[in-house]
Amino acid sequence: MVERADKKPVITQEMIALYDDYTHLSLDRRKFMDSLVKLAGSTAAAAAAATMMAANAKAQDMLPETDASIAHETVTYPGATGEMQGYLTYPAGAEGPLPAVIVVHENRGLNAHIKDVARRVANEGFLVLAPDFLSPLGGTPADEDEARNMFGQLNAPETAANGVASVDFLKTHQRSNGKVGATGFCWGGGTVNAIAVNTPDLLAGAPYYGSQPAAEDVPKIKAKLVLHYAGLDDRINAGIADFQAALDAAGTDYELYIYEGVNHAFNNDTSEARYDKAAADLAWSRTIELFKSVLA
Repeated sequence: MVERADKKPVITQEMIALYDDYTHLSLDRRKFMDSLVKLAGSTAAAAAAATMMAANAKAQDMLPETDASIAHETVTYPGATGEMQGYLTYPAGAEGPLPAVIVVHENRGLNAHIKDVARRVANEGFLVLAPDFLSPLGGTPADEDEARNMFGQLNAPETAANGVASVDFLKTHQRSNGKVGATGFCWGGGTVNAIAVNTPDLLAGAPYYGSQPAAEDVPKIKAKLVLHYAGLDDRINAGIADFQAALDAAGTDYELYIYEGVNHAFNNDTSEARYDKAAADLAWSRTIELFKSVLA
């Protein structure tokens, strides 16, 4: 068993690749843990490694809901085929219309971490909506594994249409200046790309390590894009070359950044093993700069 001096197991790239396969492809926890035990050397070390790679639902928020500078509320609005639920947040006491941003969750649904991210964007001077894309299935459950399993039940065209409905909701909101951008992470990054394909009303997109749209759909994108990828994320990065070629051919306004030496989900500060503060801070500054330059 490989351990650090503080008795925590060393997280290898092989372990992270195994975790990525489990959370995005197999969804088979027993198979994942059996394989992780072999890599970690013991059941105890495997359990510790799994905890370090997973997102910690109890991790402290960077911007707590109790912060008086930020207002927030639960909202509902019309979706493609039914009611959508979401988390709306904005600077408390803000006067005048605000530029608007959608924050799209990972494949665990609208959880506390994504609400925290939404508040961080709001703190930069934006009206922010974090939609619950599991709304058609009753909304995000408390159990992370249950939530992850629900994503396979979603209909991709309906999900994209619900993203367009979220843009429409923010564009016409009384607190909005009518200009809407979007950012999202993992599953949410791919969803931002899908929203960009499906509506010209999305003016700016900053997807993080998201799956790429089909090359033939890229000319439909009218938003300015800032694309964030992790250098060690072989699964997602396999689609970069074709996406970039399609963007260039279409004349799309975009910037593409690959953060070397970091893993998929490097922005998620609730994951001890995968979070990379330097990369996350740099990507965040580029994301906020995009929204302030395009949406103000």
